[in-house]
Order: sequence, then structure tokens, then C-alpha cells
Amino acid sequence: MEAQQSLESLARELAALPPSLGPVRVIGVDGHAGSGKSTFAGRLARALGDAPVLHLDDVASHEELFGWWGRLRAQVLEPLAAGRAAHWAPYDWVERRFGPERVLEPAPVLLVEGVGAGRRSLRPHLAHLLWMETPRSTSWGRGRNRDGRELSDFWDGWERAELAHFSDDPSRPFADTLVRQSGTGYEWTSGTAGTSGTPASVTESDGLPQA
Repeated sequence: MEAQQSLESLARELAALPPSLGPVRVIGVDGHAGSGKSTFAGRLARALGDAPVLHLDDVASHEELFGWWGRLRAQVLEPLAAGRAAHWAPYDWVERRFGPERVLEPAPVLLVEGVGAGRRSLRPHLAHLLWMETPRSTSWGRGRNRDGRELSDFWDGWERAELAHFSDDPSRPFADTLVRQSGTGYEWTSGTAGTSGTPASVTESDGLPQA
């Protein structure tokens, strides 16, 4: 793993991949809640020339924390696969309802960011899967601190749901790249040797199952 790697170099590698969904290269950014996925995806999107980012938090809902696959497939994946614009409605977590429709045009690269971006039903449509290699306890602690005490009950339920999801459908064993935050930015390891052969991986030490 090279220190202080440039996001521009990673962006060039991803942009050079063959399309995975119609004309689109779909890049998944997965990891535990609070692991820094949104921030990393935003920076990578800028390095990709302002590529669109689809946040799975906008697709999920209180009632379907991980049961959003059918909605994502029908509203986003199927239209993009046909080269058409996707029409989807983001979920409002305050109002607890889906909001006004948004349009997502087919783009050369689309980042799909969120817990479950590497789930088995989505992987066949991905050109590349990145996993944020942040310890589960660290990630959840960040999330709880960010959201405050008023959402502690939600986090209790979320942690149970995330554990159940990754127990049944782990993403990390299938990641093409592991991303770590460093004091100066990001570092990553790509390739089979870097992902499946990491003896001291955080996910394994947390006890999550491997596929």
C-alpha cells in the first residue's frame, strides 16, 4: 500500500474500467455506518469530474433499512441499464416519507455509496467495489456522536440491523479495494492480495463472517 496516494490516480483507474450497467460504470462504496463513506465518495466524485453520487440513505427508509433492493432496481438500475434517465424519490428521514422525484442521467461513472453497496444483488452491476476499512466500533461511535443522543434509539436498532445484514450478506470479502483514512488523506490496497489476504483486517477481528 502506497502512502498519500492521489485520488486522481484512483479516479483514472475507475474511469478506465469497462461499463457495468448499460453505458455506466457503477462504483460501490461500502463500509460500516459512520466509516466515512459519504466524505470519501464526495472527494472521489470530484476527482472524477463531479461524477454523480447516489446515497443509499436516500433509497432506504425507517421501515426498510436494508429492504430497498427492489426500489433501487426498478427506479435506478433498470433505466440506466437501458441507457435511459433514472427517476427516483429520495427518502426524507425527518418527515418519514419519500420526497420529490429526482432525475439521474446516465453518466460515465456513478458512485453508489452506503451500507450495503456491495450486497450480493448489486455486485453483478458494479464495475468496482471499495470498502472503507474503518473498525466497526470506531465507525458506530462516530455515527452516534454525529447524530446526538436524540437518535440513540435509532442507532440501537440500526446496529442490530447492520449486524444482521452483514452476517447474511457480507461485502468486504468481495471488495476490489480497501480504503483507509490516514493523517494526510487516504491510502488503499487493491487486488486480491490486498483484500482477501489481509491477515489483520478490521472486519475479521470484529467477528463478521467471511463468504
